Amino acid sequence: MLGEELMEDLERVYLPLAEMIAIGLDTTSMQIIGVNGAQGAGKTSFCTLMKLVLEGGYGLKVLSLSIDDLYLSRNDREKLAQTVHPLFITRGVPGTHYVQKGIDLFNTLANAAPTDATPIPRFNKAMDDVYPESEWDRFIGRPDVILFDGWFMGTTEQPLTELLNPVNELEEKEDKEAIWRTYVNLQLKTEYSRLFDCLNLLVMLQVPSFEKVYEWRALQEEKLRISTKGQNHLRVMNDEEVRRFISHYERLTRWMLKELPDRVDVLFAVNNDHRICLP
Repeated sequence: MLGEELMEDLERVYLPLAEMIAIGLDTTSMQIIGVNGAQGAGKTSFCTLMKLVLEGGYGLKVLSLSIDDLYLSRNDREKLAQTVHPLFITRGVPGTHYVQKGIDLFNTLANAAPTDATPIPRFNKAMDDVYPESEWDRFIGRPDVILFDGWFMGTTEQPLTELLNPVNELEEKEDKEAIWRTYVNLQLKTEYSRLFDCLNLLVMLQVPSFEKVYEWRALQEEKLRISTKGQNHLRVMNDEEVRRFISHYERLTRWMLKELPDRVDVLFAVNNDHRICLP
Protein backbone atom coordinates (compact mmCIF):
# COMPACT_ATOMS: atom_id res chain seq x y z
CA MET A 1 0.00 0.00 0.00
CA LEU A 2 1.25 3.50 -0.85
CA GLY A 3 2.00 5.86 2.01
CA GLU A 4 -0.14 8.92 2.65
CA GLU A 5 2.54 11.35 1.43
CA LEU A 6 3.08 9.43 -1.79
CA MET A 7 -0.66 9.29 -2.42
CA GLU A 8 -0.82 13.04 -1.99
CA ASP A 9 2.12 13.49 -4.39
CA LEU A 10 0.43 11.27 -6.95
CA GLU A 11 -2.71 13.40 -6.86
CA ARG A 12 -0.93 16.75 -6.82
CA VAL A 13 2.07 16.12 -9.08
CA TYR A 14 2.35 12.90 -11.03
CA LEU A 15 -1.19 12.26 -12.27
CA PRO A 16 -1.80 15.82 -13.58
CA LEU A 17 1.59 15.86 -15.34
CA ALA A 18 1.03 12.37 -16.80
CA GLU A 19 -2.37 13.49 -18.10
CA MET A 20 -0.82 16.60 -19.65
CA ILE A 21 1.80 14.47 -21.40
CA ALA A 22 -0.71 11.84 -22.56
CA ILE A 23 -3.23 14.39 -23.87
CA GLY A 24 -0.57 16.32 -25.75
CA LEU A 25 1.07 13.22 -27.18
CA ASP A 26 1.16 12.89 -30.95
CA THR A 27 0.86 9.15 -31.43
CA THR A 28 2.81 9.36 -34.68
CA SER A 29 5.92 10.74 -32.98
CA MET A 30 8.05 10.35 -29.88
CA GLN A 31 7.95 12.90 -27.05
CA ILE A 32 11.06 13.80 -25.05
CA ILE A 33 10.46 15.21 -21.56
CA GLY A 34 13.46 16.98 -20.05
CA VAL A 35 13.67 16.87 -16.25
CA ASN A 36 15.95 19.44 -14.63
CA GLY A 37 17.00 19.28 -10.99
CA ALA A 38 20.21 20.03 -9.10
CA GLN A 39 22.00 17.26 -7.23
CA GLY A 40 19.73 15.85 -4.54
CA ALA A 41 16.52 17.18 -6.11
CA GLY A 42 15.12 13.67 -6.54
CA LYS A 43 15.24 13.34 -10.34
CA THR A 44 15.68 9.57 -10.31
CA SER A 45 12.73 8.96 -7.99
CA PHE A 46 10.63 11.45 -9.94
CA CYS A 47 11.33 9.75 -13.28
CA THR A 48 10.81 6.28 -11.82
CA LEU A 49 7.35 7.17 -10.56
CA MET A 50 6.43 9.13 -13.69
CA LYS A 51 7.38 6.10 -15.78
CA LEU A 52 5.13 3.84 -13.68
CA VAL A 53 2.19 6.25 -13.99
CA LEU A 54 2.59 6.76 -17.75
CA GLU A 55 2.94 3.04 -18.39
CA GLY A 56 0.37 1.75 -15.91
CA GLY A 57 -2.18 4.53 -16.24
CA TYR A 58 -1.95 5.36 -19.93
CA GLY A 59 -0.40 2.29 -21.54
CA LEU A 60 2.54 4.24 -22.96
CA LYS A 61 5.97 2.86 -23.79
CA VAL A 62 8.45 4.87 -21.72
CA LEU A 63 12.24 5.01 -21.65
CA SER A 64 13.98 6.66 -18.71
CA LEU A 65 17.40 8.07 -19.60
CA SER A 66 19.84 10.26 -17.68
CA ILE A 67 22.31 12.65 -19.21
CA ASP A 68 24.76 10.86 -16.88
CA ASP A 69 24.49 7.86 -19.20
CA LEU A 70 26.14 10.00 -21.88
CA TYR A 71 29.30 10.72 -19.85
CA LEU A 72 32.61 10.60 -21.66
CA SER A 73 34.77 7.59 -20.89
CA ARG A 74 37.51 7.99 -18.33
CA ASN A 75 40.08 7.91 -21.14
CA ASP A 76 38.33 10.68 -23.10
CA ARG A 77 38.03 12.85 -19.99
CA GLU A 78 41.73 12.38 -19.33
CA LYS A 79 42.44 13.62 -22.85
CA LEU A 80 40.16 16.62 -22.27
CA ALA A 81 41.92 17.35 -18.98
CA GLN A 82 45.28 17.28 -20.75
CA THR A 83 44.30 19.36 -23.77
CA VAL A 84 41.81 21.88 -22.34
CA HIS A 85 41.89 22.04 -18.52
CA PRO A 86 42.68 19.65 -15.64
CA LEU A 87 39.26 20.20 -14.00
CA PHE A 88 37.63 18.23 -16.81
CA ILE A 89 38.83 15.01 -15.21
CA THR A 90 35.76 15.39 -12.96
CA ARG A 91 32.60 14.37 -14.79
CA GLY A 92 29.36 16.33 -14.63
CA VAL A 93 29.74 19.75 -16.21
CA PRO A 94 28.93 20.54 -19.87
CA GLY A 95 31.80 19.25 -21.98
CA THR A 96 32.00 15.86 -20.25
CA HIS A 97 29.23 14.13 -22.25
CA TYR A 98 28.90 12.50 -25.66
CA VAL A 99 26.30 15.00 -26.86
CA GLN A 100 26.11 13.75 -30.43
CA LYS A 101 25.60 10.21 -29.15
CA GLY A 102 22.49 11.45 -27.35
CA ILE A 103 21.12 13.22 -30.43
CA ASP A 104 21.81 10.16 -32.59
CA LEU A 105 20.10 7.94 -30.01
CA PHE A 106 16.95 10.08 -30.07
CA ASN A 107 16.88 9.95 -33.89
CA THR A 108 17.35 6.18 -33.89
CA LEU A 109 14.58 5.62 -31.34
CA ALA A 110 12.19 7.99 -33.12
CA ASN A 111 12.52 5.93 -36.29
CA ALA A 112 12.69 2.48 -34.72
CA ALA A 113 10.52 -0.31 -36.12
CA PRO A 114 8.41 -2.32 -33.62
CA THR A 115 10.96 -5.14 -33.43
CA ASP A 116 14.15 -3.03 -33.46
CA ALA A 117 16.38 -3.42 -30.39
CA THR A 118 18.19 -0.12 -29.73
CA PRO A 119 21.23 -0.18 -27.40
CA ILE A 120 20.87 2.37 -24.58
CA PRO A 121 24.18 3.77 -23.25
CA ARG A 122 24.86 3.27 -19.54
CA PHE A 123 27.61 4.68 -17.31
CA ASN A 124 29.18 2.88 -14.35
CA LYS A 125 29.69 5.53 -11.67
CA ALA A 126 31.38 3.09 -9.30
CA MET A 127 34.06 2.45 -11.92
CA ASP A 128 33.89 6.03 -13.28
CA ASP A 129 33.69 4.71 -16.82
CA VAL A 130 31.28 3.69 -19.58
CA TYR A 131 29.82 0.19 -19.33
CA PRO A 132 30.89 -2.09 -22.21
CA GLU A 133 28.23 -1.99 -24.93
CA SER A 134 27.57 -5.68 -24.30
CA GLU A 135 26.13 -4.64 -20.93
CA TRP A 136 23.92 -1.83 -22.23
CA ASP A 137 20.15 -2.11 -22.02
CA ARG A 138 18.12 -2.71 -25.19
CA PHE A 139 14.87 -0.88 -25.91
CA ILE A 140 12.47 -2.70 -28.23
CA GLY A 141 10.59 -0.58 -30.73
CA ARG A 142 9.89 3.15 -30.52
CA PRO A 143 9.14 4.71 -27.13
CA ASP A 144 6.12 6.98 -26.86
CA VAL A 145 7.90 9.03 -24.20
CA ILE A 146 11.52 9.49 -23.11
CA LEU A 147 12.07 10.89 -19.63
CA PHE A 148 15.48 12.56 -19.98
CA ASP A 149 16.90 13.92 -16.72
CA GLY A 150 19.98 15.96 -15.94
CA TRP A 151 21.10 18.38 -13.26
CA PHE A 152 21.51 21.25 -15.78
CA MET A 153 18.90 20.09 -18.31
CA GLY A 154 17.73 22.98 -20.51
CA THR A 155 20.13 25.52 -19.02
CA THR A 156 21.45 28.27 -21.32
CA GLU A 157 24.91 29.80 -21.38
CA GLN A 158 25.82 32.69 -19.09
CA PRO A 159 26.61 36.18 -20.36
CA LEU A 160 30.39 36.46 -20.75
CA THR A 161 30.56 39.17 -18.08
CA GLU A 162 29.28 36.60 -15.56
CA LEU A 163 32.42 34.53 -16.11
CA LEU A 164 34.88 37.19 -15.03
CA ASN A 165 34.73 36.64 -11.28
CA PRO A 166 35.15 33.21 -9.64
CA VAL A 167 32.18 32.00 -7.61
CA ASN A 168 34.16 29.86 -5.16
CA GLU A 169 37.62 28.80 -4.03
CA LEU A 170 37.86 26.08 -6.68
CA GLU A 171 37.50 28.59 -9.51
CA GLU A 172 39.70 31.15 -7.77
CA LYS A 173 42.61 28.75 -7.26
CA GLU A 174 42.25 26.17 -10.05
CA ASP A 175 40.67 28.20 -12.87
CA LYS A 176 42.47 31.53 -12.48
CA GLU A 177 42.37 32.29 -16.21
CA ALA A 178 38.70 31.23 -16.51
CA ILE A 179 39.63 28.64 -19.16
CA TRP A 180 37.52 25.85 -17.65
CA ARG A 181 34.35 27.85 -17.05
CA THR A 182 34.61 29.59 -20.44
CA TYR A 183 34.85 26.23 -22.21
CA VAL A 184 31.87 24.92 -20.21
CA ASN A 185 29.88 28.01 -21.18
CA LEU A 186 30.77 27.61 -24.86
CA GLN A 187 29.65 23.98 -24.77
CA LEU A 188 26.28 25.07 -23.35
CA LYS A 189 25.89 27.64 -26.11
CA THR A 190 26.74 25.22 -28.91
CA GLU A 191 26.64 21.44 -28.44
CA TYR A 192 24.20 21.27 -25.53
CA SER A 193 21.76 23.72 -27.06
CA ARG A 194 21.38 21.23 -29.94
CA LEU A 195 20.66 18.46 -27.45
CA PHE A 196 18.14 20.56 -25.54
CA ASP A 197 16.43 21.53 -28.79
CA CYS A 198 15.28 17.88 -28.95
CA LEU A 199 13.06 18.40 -25.89
CA ASN A 200 9.30 18.66 -26.32
CA LEU A 201 8.65 19.62 -22.69
CA LEU A 202 10.93 20.85 -19.89
CA VAL A 203 10.15 20.18 -16.23
CA MET A 204 12.16 21.70 -13.38
CA LEU A 205 12.48 20.38 -9.84
CA GLN A 206 13.56 23.62 -8.20
CA VAL A 207 15.70 23.12 -5.06
CA PRO A 208 15.54 25.77 -2.31
CA SER A 209 19.13 26.97 -2.81
CA PHE A 210 22.64 25.91 -3.74
CA GLU A 211 23.47 25.62 -0.03
CA LYS A 212 20.80 22.92 0.24
CA VAL A 213 22.53 20.96 -2.54
CA TYR A 214 25.70 20.82 -0.46
CA GLU A 215 23.77 19.89 2.69
CA TRP A 216 21.91 17.05 0.95
CA ARG A 217 25.09 15.69 -0.69
CA ALA A 218 26.96 15.76 2.64
CA LEU A 219 24.05 13.86 4.21
CA GLN A 220 24.18 11.27 1.42
CA GLU A 221 27.87 10.68 2.08
CA GLU A 222 27.26 10.36 5.83
CA LYS A 223 24.55 7.75 5.23
CA LEU A 224 26.88 5.93 2.85
CA ARG A 225 29.65 6.01 5.44
CA ILE A 226 27.36 4.40 8.02
CA SER A 227 25.95 1.78 5.65
CA THR A 228 29.36 0.74 4.31
CA LYS A 229 31.27 0.72 7.60
CA GLY A 230 34.02 -1.86 7.40
CA GLN A 231 33.95 -2.02 3.58
CA ASN A 232 37.26 -0.30 3.00
CA HIS A 233 37.16 -0.80 -0.77
CA LEU A 234 34.29 1.69 -1.05
CA ARG A 235 35.25 5.36 -1.24
CA VAL A 236 33.23 7.84 0.83
CA MET A 237 33.96 11.57 0.69
CA ASN A 238 34.58 13.61 3.82
CA ASP A 239 33.07 17.08 4.25
CA GLU A 240 36.02 18.87 2.65
CA GLU A 241 35.93 16.54 -0.36
CA VAL A 242 32.16 17.00 -0.71
CA ARG A 243 32.63 20.77 -0.66
CA ARG A 244 35.24 20.62 -3.44
CA PHE A 245 33.19 18.17 -5.51
CA ILE A 246 30.02 20.27 -5.33
CA SER A 247 32.05 23.38 -6.18
CA HIS A 248 32.37 22.09 -9.74
CA TYR A 249 28.61 22.60 -10.13
CA GLU A 250 28.07 25.74 -8.08
CA ARG A 251 28.28 28.27 -10.91
CA LEU A 252 25.74 26.59 -13.16
CA THR A 253 23.47 25.59 -10.29
CA ARG A 254 23.18 29.18 -9.09
CA TRP A 255 22.71 30.40 -12.68
CA MET A 256 19.95 27.93 -13.54
CA LEU A 257 18.11 28.62 -10.28
CA LYS A 258 18.09 32.26 -11.37
CA GLU A 259 17.29 32.02 -15.09
CA LEU A 260 15.49 28.74 -15.70
CA PRO A 261 12.23 28.95 -13.66
CA ASP A 262 10.76 31.56 -16.02
CA ARG A 263 11.49 29.43 -19.10
CA VAL A 264 10.41 25.91 -18.15
CA ASP A 265 7.07 24.44 -19.16
CA VAL A 266 6.36 22.91 -15.75
CA LEU A 267 7.86 24.11 -12.46
CA PHE A 268 7.81 22.16 -9.21
CA ALA A 269 9.46 23.34 -6.00
CA VAL A 270 11.37 20.88 -3.82
CA ASN A 271 11.05 21.90 -0.18
CA ASN A 272 13.55 21.44 2.64
CA ASP A 273 12.04 18.03 3.42
CA HIS A 274 12.52 16.80 -0.15
CA ARG A 275 8.80 16.98 -0.93
CA ILE A 276 7.72 18.18 -4.35
CA CYS A 277 5.35 21.15 -4.11
CA LEU A 278 3.59 23.49 -6.46
CA PRO A 279 5.53 26.80 -6.53
